[in-house]
Amino acid sequence: MTYRIALNFEDGVTRFIDCRADEKVLDAAFRNRINLPMDCSDGVCGTCKCRADSGSYDLGDDYIDDALSEDEKDDGLVLTCQMVPTSDCVIAVPVASSMCKTGQQGFAATVARIEPHNDAAIVLELAVDGDAPAFLPGQYVNIGVPGSGEQRAYSFSSAPGESTLSFLIKRVPGGLMSGWLDKAVPGTRVELAGPLGSFYLRQVRRPILMLAGGTGLAPFLSMLETLARAGSTQPVHLVYGVTRDLDLVLVDQVEAYTARLPNFSYCTVVADAASCHPRKGWVTQHMTPEALNAGDVDVYLCGPPPMVDAVRGHFDAIGVQPASFHYEKFVPSLPARDRAA
Repeated sequence: MTYRIALNFEDGVTRFIDCRADEKVLDAAFRNRINLPMDCSDGVCGTCKCRADSGSYDLGDDYIDDALSEDEKDDGLVLTCQMVPTSDCVIAVPVASSMCKTGQQGFAATVARIEPHNDAAIVLELAVDGDAPAFLPGQYVNIGVPGSGEQRAYSFSSAPGESTLSFLIKRVPGGLMSGWLDKAVPGTRVELAGPLGSFYLRQVRRPILMLAGGTGLAPFLSMLETLARAGSTQPVHLVYGVTRDLDLVLVDQVEAYTARLPNFSYCTVVADAASCHPRKGWVTQHMTPEALNAGDVDVYLCGPPPMVDAVRGHFDAIGVQPASFHYEKFVPSLPARDRAA
């Protein structure tokens, strides 16, 4: 038996390795030519200390307290030289991928479908050449724009394991990707690099509040599909906020999860005061006390920088400190995006 281990590096690069049921993570990484930090490999120095974000494992008792204290262990820290997984795991590695003699991977795909949604967004579906790429729900890839020599970053809206990848792309007037998609045809080959990013679905231990701004809905579609397939029963509430009525896209997909996730609910919000939408304003005005659960909630937020800043300020103003808060800022059409966990 083997387990899939996601190594998420400090620079956002994620590499996946297979680890045998009786194998230590450090050894499995070396076998896959990834040099995780280490010095002694005997549980003495603590150099290989990382954080297990999800999964189950056995650390044994062949290490000393100076290398890993009980408080650190209770906080999810692990020694990869002692860690033997008993399930799939996600491990946060506190160094850049280049320090471990690895980096982001590349793969190819072909355009399968392009579907415009008003003047707001475009759904792009890509058929992968070969095996489906591994990624964590919520992560993104860099997609090369054919003929330009440039890349743009987009979150997966499809779930891991699919041979057809989907992306929800904001239509930007004069944008490089938007312009190319207006002319692209099925069968066109594109190059991708990733997965990347520290914004991804963690192990579900409590209710979840999802806050999506515009095409920031994309990673939540990937997360919701993952939760539905896993049979999750934790309460999940999504607030999907947009500027105009026309910006509300893929609401039918969101609605479908109310039948597949027993404790899933959502609401849509339009900021335009002239809208006839029943809920107007900002997402901060539509986070109910029930969804906040007195702070015992994991909050995931994906949207433009002003939205992220507004939500952070709102939590301070109402005196709520979520159990965990993971966010991703994005600026359409730029090669790189400001991301944080």
